[in-house]
Amino acid sequence: MRNQELLKSLSNCINYCNWCADACLDEPDVKKMVKCIRTDRACSYVCAALANIMETKYDNIQGLVDYCRQICEDCAKECEQHEADHCKQCAKACRECAEACKNYAA
Repeated sequence: MRNQELLKSLSNCINYCNWCADACLDEPDVKKMVKCIRTDRACSYVCAALANIMETKYDNIQGLVDYCRQICEDCAKECEQHEADHCKQCAKACRECAEACKNYAA
């Protein structure tokens, strides 16, 4: 059950991070969005890596789960600094994913 909850949150976070990064490119002042775009991309990549590893049934993943939680929190903090709706929605998905990582570790 924990695996399914985490995989669902990872997938959701990947989708929102990719959407947010793309939407940031359409913002009037893209230069202000560079850190957000980079953080979105990194978060998406880490979430995807964790999801891929989980699908292999490899069991020594706690370090990656902890790192994923941290980058999701970092991404949420970055997105929360912006007023754009896509950033706010991405931050929410990242917070939920960080919580799922925390629950998985518990």
